[in-house]
Amino acid sequence: MARVLQYLLLFLMSLALRIRVVGYWSLIYGYCALCTIVALLKLCWNIILRPTATFQWGVRETPPACLNDTSLGTHCYVRIKESGLRFHYVAAGERGKPLMLFLHGFPEFWFSWRYQLREFKSEFRVVAVDLRGYGESDLPLSSDSYSFDSLVTDVKDIVEYLGYNRCCLVGHDWGGTIAWLFAIQYPEMVTKLIVLNSPHPSVFTDYALRHPSQLLKSSHFFFYQLPRFPELMFSINDFKALKALFTSRSTGIGRKGRLLTAEDLEAYLYALSQPGALTGALNYYRNVFSSLPLSQNHVRSPVLLLWGERDAFFEQEMAEACRLYIRNHFRLNIISGASHWLQQDQPDIVNTLIWTFLKEGEGRKSYRN
Repeated sequence: MARVLQYLLLFLMSLALRIRVVGYWSLIYGYCALCTIVALLKLCWNIILRPTATFQWGVRETPPACLNDTSLGTHCYVRIKESGLRFHYVAAGERGKPLMLFLHGFPEFWFSWRYQLREFKSEFRVVAVDLRGYGESDLPLSSDSYSFDSLVTDVKDIVEYLGYNRCCLVGHDWGGTIAWLFAIQYPEMVTKLIVLNSPHPSVFTDYALRHPSQLLKSSHFFFYQLPRFPELMFSINDFKALKALFTSRSTGIGRKGRLLTAEDLEAYLYALSQPGALTGALNYYRNVFSSLPLSQNHVRSPVLLLWGERDAFFEQEMAEACRLYIRNHFRLNIISGASHWLQQDQPDIVNTLIWTFLKEGEGRKSYRN
């Protein structure tokens, strides 16, 4: 009788797990279908209003002058043996100084760290990398090439190629997610972790499933699962949706922020209008539901989390919840009036807060290789 009850319990547990899995994927694909319908309606409305302009867009052939600004650093390339991919990065500061590595988000590239490259090159060897699929780095077209493991391994290989065994790691948005994961997997390689507007992945998973408001703000995660259609929606009307991400009142840099110049915006359009560039950027989202939840989630490095109060994509409550997963010093700064694009929106405040954090605890000597 006891054995029968044991088998029955195991069966019920197995059934409950399967129901949860089916429910999880039903939610994902159901929400994906809903987002698709909304996007189709927007496309039809665009065609009605602008029948000739809707399907007109062009590749930017010439990079704007700001991408070749020598005050930002030197353009370099490295081919990683593990993946065989070639990565582009911009580096400044003396070789041999402590390494500060910057990881950008979506839909950005190394250029989003221009204010930080200038600021921290006096004390660090600063390196802003184009992640795989972005900018001048290689662009695998298969979504399978953008797994969490691959993205984290890229960071490890780049740090080691640069001649370091540890670094101060700085990440924003998707780059922040990769930075969290790298610090979890390779704690000995991260002296200090600085994340901007990107929640710990476990916090995001738990919070989004319990808060419909965050699920609504994360609707792009579901829409981007579709092949090709999101790329089309970003391209129509000469990349109008892409421009709106950075400039609109709802998602763009705030009125009190340092607005993008026309040349800054053209730099983003130059990078993302290249053939395949939007697919590479969107592929980061196309593996995310298969990669979560995490099997390991504790961070053992000191952490600074900077958060723009007006973030249109992530609710502020997630920032404080990150504390649960940190086994070291944790500092959280909410920046009033700032948008999701924090390091470009409020660079002076961001840089000051980073300097304060770097001077805490062991001090700058702890960054020596």
